Amino acid sequence: MLSKSEEELMNYLWKLKKAFMKDLLEQYPEPKPAPTTVSTLLKRMQEKQFVGYNLIRNMREYYPLVSKEQYFSTHLKGLIKNFFDDSPAQFASFFTKKTEMSESELKELKALIDDQLKKK
Repeated sequence: MLSKSEEELMNYLWKLKKAFMKDLLEQYPEPKPAPTTVSTLLKRMQEKQFVGYNLIRNMREYYPLVSKEQYFSTHLKGLIKNFFDDSPAQFASFFTKKTEMSESELKELKALIDDQLKKK
């Protein structure tokens, strides 16, 4: 898994699809982190096999090795397993109650579930 600061950087990389260091630094709000900080994050993310790069004229063009969907699917499965006794129903109950979903949002969620049930 990624740390919070790595997730922030990964979100910029997912958004850009491919980026040089300067492109990633431009994504950050002020005050921007030091280039060495971003470089360290990228190195750790490479070691964790979340980020790859191509060398273009002595500059690294970074790209994600894992899609946003893959990452959050794994993250969500771990969350359900570790905090909701591996019960998607417990998670759904918590999610729908604690997020104070409106009636229209609940109906939309029900429609999505109904659609998935039809596909099973």
